[in-house]
Amino acid sequence: MESGTVVRWLKQEGDRVEKGEPLYEVDTEKVTQEVEADASGVLLKISVEEGEVPVGRTVAVIGEEGEDVPEAEPEAEPEVDEEPQEEGSRAPARDEERERGREAGAAVETASGEAQPHPSTTDGRVKASPLARRIARERGIDLAQLRGTGPDGRIVAEDVERAEAAPKPVAAPAVVAGEAETEPLTSTRKTIARRLTKAWEAPVFQISMSADMTRAQELRERLVELTREGETKPTVSDLITKASAAALLRHPQVNAHYENETLTRFPTANVGMAVATDRGLLVPVIRSAERLTLAEIAAARADLVERSRSGKLQQTDLEEGTFTVSNLGMYGIDHFIAVLNPPQVAILAVGAIEEKPVVIDGDFDVKPMMSLTLTADHRALDGSVAAEFLGTVRAFLEEPGLAL
Repeated sequence: MESGTVVRWLKQEGDRVEKGEPLYEVDTEKVTQEVEADASGVLLKISVEEGEVPVGRTVAVIGEEGEDVPEAEPEAEPEVDEEPQEEGSRAPARDEERERGREAGAAVETASGEAQPHPSTTDGRVKASPLARRIARERGIDLAQLRGTGPDGRIVAEDVERAEAAPKPVAAPAVVAGEAETEPLTSTRKTIARRLTKAWEAPVFQISMSADMTRAQELRERLVELTREGETKPTVSDLITKASAAALLRHPQVNAHYENETLTRFPTANVGMAVATDRGLLVPVIRSAERLTLAEIAAARADLVERSRSGKLQQTDLEEGTFTVSNLGMYGIDHFIAVLNPPQVAILAVGAIEEKPVVIDGDFDVKPMMSLTLTADHRALDGSVAAEFLGTVRAFLEEPGLAL
């Protein structure tokens, strides 16, 4: 991380705080999480109410009641009118286009007879906090149509939230037909782009096998029948996580990281799950999956998926993964190749279970088959090692009792 965005404070100036108590929320590259106070005392001053802040910047001062507050550092995020490097700030090269937009907007207001002064603008530019700009950009809200409730009429995040909740009036399309619309990447998509670029640098290879999922489906159905009310029902994905974890311990070369021409092998299988969210792909981790029962894996998976999609993951939920499983079977995908998740040396892509004809002892039979495709970093793994690992995963899925 190089910066984070302060979302909101859980304490106010003058409040008593204890060490380890949640102090404020910060939006990092992929998650929004609470930051705990690193000392006990009184919250004497909040230096940064909200907005993007470089790592290392003082955001508040905790001390004893009545203690002098040290001189504050220059604010990292001054008013929008003075922050040319803020994401989404004014680009001089587009001044002419903006002027045309302002003239068109003024003409529309004059024609409708509903022109209203906007105290949140200065010289035609909207005054808004960085967080308000980010939320508005992600949700397609026009800041120029909002009235700010912050200092000097500045638009804050709450103004944007209220605008989204309010009934939307019927209006003419804001974008002229045929024009392209450009928006900056969110912090999550920037992180995804950076990691995928890094993954592209690795010399990878792919191998595939198909697994007969007859026994796995029978086991899953039996476990669902035995699941008590209120417990999470196990899925095929949970069986795949368990089988992968068991196979990783048998093939420790695959349960590894490759970084700076060094291989680090791990004694436990921390299996990451690729989860699609509105903000982008996240990979929360089930730690020590080889030690967990299927019921425990199912509960952990359900919790991580729910918190991924509701934006409640902690940074620690995304760390220390040693292997990743990406399952697109629920989307009807037969077979695909997953992109490596560095510094991990392998990732497993899982397709849909489909009934297919197979030859058994010279006769045709129909079996529920599922494709397994392993992407491996050739700097760390040879083809034979990857093939043996994938064969073990298949064996555990075809006879799940071996992995339990």
